[in-house]
Amino acid sequence: MSVSMYQISVPPLLRGLGVLSALLRKGEAHADATSMLEARLAPDMMTLVGQVQRASDTAKGCAARLAGLDAPAMPDTEASFADLQSRISRTVDFLQSIKREQIDGSEAKPISFKAGQSMLNFTGESYVLTFVLPNFYFHVTAAYAILRHKGVPLSKLDYLGPR
Repeated sequence: MSVSMYQISVPPLLRGLGVLSALLRKGEAHADATSMLEARLAPDMMTLVGQVQRASDTAKGCAARLAGLDAPAMPDTEASFADLQSRISRTVDFLQSIKREQIDGSEAKPISFKAGQSMLNFTGESYVLTFVLPNFYFHVTAAYAILRHKGVPLSKLDYLGPR
């Protein structure tokens, strides 16, 4: 049995967004929660807010590009844990609105977009496997690391999430 484009994209992104939401709930419950939103691992890295925004953008961009749709606009205005949870929820709602038939069969679909000064070109399959998933998990991992660095009691099992 082969794995479909839908299976390798939407379910892992939904699961990762669920994990990210749970990590943020633990961060918000921490005594030093307000300082975490603008925390970063290094001066040239994004803040916790930025990491969540990019994870959201990567997930919704993936589904939209593969399905041939416009991704919902989400201006980067989040300033609280509640705002971040709302963004994750809106991203999840969008992903859940995508039907398997809209994505399956997109393995060879040309995917091109501009990132900074570079034009990136992929097939649907290479887009998911070499760009989307690594990029998405980078931002989820960075959010985990920021929270952990700020003293939130997280473990590897928090990152892996429920089965």
